[in-house]
Amino acid sequence: MSAPTTTEAQVPPLAGFTVGVTAARRAEELGTMLERRGACVQHGPALRIVPLADDAELEARTRDLIARPPDVTVATTGIGFRGWIEAADGWGMGEDLLAALARGELLARGPKARGQIRASGLTEVWSPPSESSAEVLDHLLEEGVDGRRIAVQLHGEPLPDVVEALEMAGAEVVEVPVYRWVPPADLAPMDRLTDLVLAGGVDMLTFTSAPAAASLLARAAERRLRDELIAALRGPVLVVCVGPVTAAPLEAVDVPTLQPQRSRLGAMVRALEAEAPARARRLPVAGHRLELRGHAALVDGELKAVPPTGMALLRVLARRPGRVVSRAELLRALPGGGDDEHAVETAMARLRSALGVPKLIQTVVKRGYRLALDPNAGPSPVGGHCVSGDER
Repeated sequence: MSAPTTTEAQVPPLAGFTVGVTAARRAEELGTMLERRGACVQHGPALRIVPLADDAELEARTRDLIARPPDVTVATTGIGFRGWIEAADGWGMGEDLLAALARGELLARGPKARGQIRASGLTEVWSPPSESSAEVLDHLLEEGVDGRRIAVQLHGEPLPDVVEALEMAGAEVVEVPVYRWVPPADLAPMDRLTDLVLAGGVDMLTFTSAPAAASLLARAAERRLRDELIAALRGPVLVVCVGPVTAAPLEAVDVPTLQPQRSRLGAMVRALEAEAPARARRLPVAGHRLELRGHAALVDGELKAVPPTGMALLRVLARRPGRVVSRAELLRALPGGGDDEHAVETAMARLRSALGVPKLIQTVVKRGYRLALDPNAGPSPVGGHCVSGDER
């Protein structure tokens, strides 16, 4: 087998993989981080944020809390808490609101909320290590809430389980809807991303909020594609979530997720980067090292751009490396199908040209084609999972 080249170390870890981004806020930042690691990024925002700075309900809740300060205030997100204070400033009530909140205890669900509390000149008394609303609820119930007034800053959607549990324990709960998540004004990008997932064109799908996950599933249900989408997200697509709160709607329908240890955008990208090698398939073929990624291949560590028809053929050949695959079976794998086996010959010629080493694929006269697996490779191919579109 040929010796490793310096080119291999230069290939970005996500090169050859297509990563879907469902985020609206910070989508550009996430996309840039992924592209720097070589990924092909497909954007399909699954929601949009509607601020409520001019909302009469938020202003009324704010006035009520200033008049009757809460015993406890729960800040669930940094952007939400900051938006609330900024909205109050706009109404001429910023200082009054801060004074009212300072009279009670402040809890921060995570470090971003904690940072905004401190930036406002206040101090939180507690924050959970898990950054989960469930742990905040457990803490409050352990401390006792009977007869206490608790303000809960919502993070885009209601928290009925938290509110109900607190009210059943005797608390008066004031929900503060600082902003809300709604479906995107233009549904086409989200629909295109879903269609691409179902067509096997996305290797990894990222989520940075629970409402985005719920919105994608809800829209798929409207299009009568929910079951197909869930099946794809259970495999072969790798689903990556920024944290356990984000993953909850997906795990509720048995979709496995990859999550970083810390709920941060950068940590999520690094976790994806670390997992990427397991999503490739590596084979010793004709004295060379062949690696299959989502929409590309590496030959001896050099990235090769392979057209979609070529990748479709290469995936089928890689399922049974060293064994002959008939032209009829390869024809069925071509996008668009058809009944002309000459299309297979044309696609195979282009595949060989794209790989740059024609002998990787052998023609078996009157039978079909096969990958020229090295004889000493043993019965099993080298590597882990199959790439997008194959069984895992």
